[in-house]
Amino acid sequence: MTETVKQQLQHLRARGYRNIRVDTPLDPDFFACFTKDMDGESALIRYAIDCEEPVFHGHDLFGFNRYCNAAIPQKGRFGNVVIDYPNVLKKGLQGILDEIDALRPQADEEALAFYDAIGEIYDACFHIVKKYRLAAEEAGNERLAKALLHVPCCGARDYYEALITVRFLSFILRIANHVHLPLGRFDQYMKPYYDVSVAAGATEEELLELTELFFIALNFDTDLYIGIQKGDNGQSMVLGGCDRAGNDAFNDLSELCLHTCEELSLIDPKINLRVTPRTPLALYERGTKLTKQGLGFPQYSNDDVVIPALTALGYDPEDARDYAVAACWEFIAQYNGADIPNIYYMNFPQVIDRATRESLPHCRTFEEFLTEVRRHLLAECDTLMERFNKSTFGGHPQPLISSFITPCIARGRDLTRGGAKYNNFGLHGAGISTAADALEAIRCGIFERCEMTAEELIAALDANFEGHESLRQTLLSYPKMGNNEDAPDSLAAFLMETYSEGLNGKPNCRGGVYRAGTGSAMGYITYASKVGATADGRLAGAPYASSFSPSPNVRLNGPLSAILSFTKHDMRKICNGGPFTIEIHDTVFRNDEGERKVAQLIKSYIDLGGHQIQINAINRDRLLDAQAHPENYPNLIVRVWGWSGYFCELDKVYQDHIIQRVEFGV
Repeated sequence: MTETVKQQLQHLRARGYRNIRVDTPLDPDFFACFTKDMDGESALIRYAIDCEEPVFHGHDLFGFNRYCNAAIPQKGRFGNVVIDYPNVLKKGLQGILDEIDALRPQADEEALAFYDAIGEIYDACFHIVKKYRLAAEEAGNERLAKALLHVPCCGARDYYEALITVRFLSFILRIANHVHLPLGRFDQYMKPYYDVSVAAGATEEELLELTELFFIALNFDTDLYIGIQKGDNGQSMVLGGCDRAGNDAFNDLSELCLHTCEELSLIDPKINLRVTPRTPLALYERGTKLTKQGLGFPQYSNDDVVIPALTALGYDPEDARDYAVAACWEFIAQYNGADIPNIYYMNFPQVIDRATRESLPHCRTFEEFLTEVRRHLLAECDTLMERFNKSTFGGHPQPLISSFITPCIARGRDLTRGGAKYNNFGLHGAGISTAADALEAIRCGIFERCEMTAEELIAALDANFEGHESLRQTLLSYPKMGNNEDAPDSLAAFLMETYSEGLNGKPNCRGGVYRAGTGSAMGYITYASKVGATADGRLAGAPYASSFSPSPNVRLNGPLSAILSFTKHDMRKICNGGPFTIEIHDTVFRNDEGERKVAQLIKSYIDLGGHQIQINAINRDRLLDAQAHPENYPNLIVRVWGWSGYFCELDKVYQDHIIQRVEFGV
């Protein structure tokens, strides 16, 4: 790490740059006069861009930092899409406008309105670029000023110019309030520009410094880009995996990015490694060094599961091989997709509770009850699809982000009007382990051991177990998912199989299909809070596990048993995304042997057919101390669900859940 990088890192961590910002001046009459059409949308974005003034942070080689906190509404705006970085890097904004000009003679009225809106917004983009160029000249920042004469208006010519272009794209789209903007397969689309700089004589040290300064730049202003909590900003980056032809694509830039993250220890970019059962242990060991830093990443995705799953859902094989992840973990096509991969949740414990109350008293056998559970799950799938097929998600025009999604310009259509190639909806699957544990408790308690009746169980649930503590303890004593016991694990598989059958491939309202997943996002808190006591012994409102994990406070035999439990289902059938998530005590990482064991554990999950895994290296005592004395831990990082954030910036309910999670040794 050079002195320049150290100084810039110190400047970032001091957080003084946050005091420079101003609120965007609001003119209610100005905003009220716009309808949600192309002209109104382009005017809003131009207004927000024009409010920006150049701001440089420390030794700033990239610029494009936020001066104003734009007031453009976020509701209905697309995120969770990987824009066509290669196209913009190759052509620049002017090249895209030239493409539009060539299409105008054959364009219909809707296409012309779309093209005009892009032109209006790009004019504002050129204006802010000029502002930054002149400010860089005045500040003596000659390198940036010279680069801005060329990019982002024209195509990038080397690695530095490519980095500026990516930085600009993030800046301009976030002004338009497209919050969750993944970086996609950075090591693939940036590699040609990296190679040009290498051929021109750039040293490894120079390229590392550029990458580190760029990664630091990504961390400025992240507090403005909030999904649910600070840190939930969507800046995920995918490294490795295969190329569009199926060849291994891990390269020198992939390693450089890993090295950069390890040195900086920042929350962004959030690294995802694509792997297969053929991936050597050495790469898992390399990734584990980042986990050791307490970053909560890399998250690992299994190509051998994901690629067949995507092709089965209708993605072309080349696009499936080139998949990236959305803001958290959802698997999406790069550059040409307008999927909404987190449109809602399947709240598994809620459905099981409904079946328990409505159907359980009438069932003579557990098999009869499972038939009823299946009926309720399929009905819930139908209800959710009917609801969202009547929706208008992303209904108002979004010309800026559409201009960066292929083939919107060629089709002359905004991504809300069918311009993108893929338009699928993905649902999360919250509380899978809680639901499976509840079914196993019903099987044991009512049908196998006859320790309670359906009526007694429902009465206890209604009372949130008050006056029924003995019954609750009995429920808690039954087998739970995560200990490699076939009974609860097979019930989880039954739930996932039914869910995927009811959802996968069913048509949506935008010409796409539905996809089932195992993620929970914030649903493990927010949706769990709306569900009463459940038959596994969980109290009303208590959180579920985060994504695809054992229920909180379940006594487990160890991490390997948990992995074996969570790899018994064919994950290709429930592959919208949602990682197996475990916490490992940070003392495990204190020597090479411990790191190697963690790497072997991750590889085991992938080798057994797991789709996605992430590991949190935590220390409960440190987290409790951070809660009590946050001023001492401003840069303590934790994995929350599909993203990493600063522990002391989280709401207490999320802090408490992280503290509550199981800590394993290996």
